[in-house]
Amino acid sequence: MATDYYAVLGVRRDAGQDEIKKAFRRLARELHPDVNPDPKTQERFKEINAAYEVLSDPAKRQVYDLGGDPLSPNGGGGAGGFGAGAAGFGFSDIMDAFFGAASGQRGPRSRTRRGQDAMIRLEITLEEAAFGTTKELQVDTAVTCTTCSGEGAAPGTSAQTCDMCRGKGEVSQVTRSFLGQVMTSRPCPQCQGFGTVVPTPCPECAGDGRVRARRTLTVKIPAGVDNGTRIQLAGEGEVGPGGGPAGDLYVEIAETAHPTFQRRGDDLHCTVTIPMTAASLGTQVPLQTLDGMEEVDIRPGTQSGQSIPLHGRGITHLRGGGRGDLIVHVEVQTPTKLDPEQEELLRRLAVLRGEERPSGQFAPGQQGLFSRLKDAFNGR
Repeated sequence: MATDYYAVLGVRRDAGQDEIKKAFRRLARELHPDVNPDPKTQERFKEINAAYEVLSDPAKRQVYDLGGDPLSPNGGGGAGGFGAGAAGFGFSDIMDAFFGAASGQRGPRSRTRRGQDAMIRLEITLEEAAFGTTKELQVDTAVTCTTCSGEGAAPGTSAQTCDMCRGKGEVSQVTRSFLGQVMTSRPCPQCQGFGTVVPTPCPECAGDGRVRARRTLTVKIPAGVDNGTRIQLAGEGEVGPGGGPAGDLYVEIAETAHPTFQRRGDDLHCTVTIPMTAASLGTQVPLQTLDGMEEVDIRPGTQSGQSIPLHGRGITHLRGGGRGDLIVHVEVQTPTKLDPEQEELLRRLAVLRGEERPSGQFAPGQQGLFSRLKDAFNGR
């Protein structure tokens, strides 16, 4: 055997794959032509590249240990010169040598993966949004299969190493191009890149390691939430394939409409309707607020459209203390019909206010005022 590949990499003949890869990376960093352009160094780099190609492939290493030459034309490859298509030159291996294994996802992929996040809408009342509450949710989601404990194999069986890729999760192929020989890798078609196969899948989950089930969750709704607010429940989403960690569950708040109040941020708005006489003389109007029954003070001379704030009667601030306000909008109601006595009283009031003379003639500047008022009372 002309070349001792173990000596080229400086490893023992019983060295494991990790030891071989570490030795190759160390030498590749020292001897790469971009780092050391000396022609002798380039030849040395070709040797370690060829040695790594053989010793990193279990099949080629076995041929080599038995005295064969796995890089001969009959063995499926030849040691060409350095370049993008040089024989035995695995681009991802060189990238690993300079940047570490994270530069490429080499080896089999895990059957265990994180589950997806999930979202559920939850309707709550205005009162619940204002003060907070606790709700129980029924959630249909993926949970770990209890029959196989997430392994995916039927009880009494287990996953087996794939005989096509020998557990590597990928298969390599050498092709020739005008640049030389190029080695490419792709996921193993037999195990889909897992490196293992499940001969007898679990009958309960069909090999997925999880099943659908309904769970009951208790979620705390903080005071001050609004439409569209999302509450994150970490780890309460779907369990991942192979019994992997669960994703998160997001609860999206949907606030139902209130018959009295309209919400604008943390403030509440409502409208109270009072007769014209109450607006003129003043009164107190009972109003059922979120905190109970309260009296709204209507001052004499209140005009239609005027607002009366009740401080601290709104929604609790979600972040920080305190609450918003309750804004009461006043609407003055004008009667649509008057009997003769009521009409006479209004005429006397107009006289007293100087808006009409005793003879029935209006004072200067008031000629059309009473007619318009009368029309309004009569709904014209």
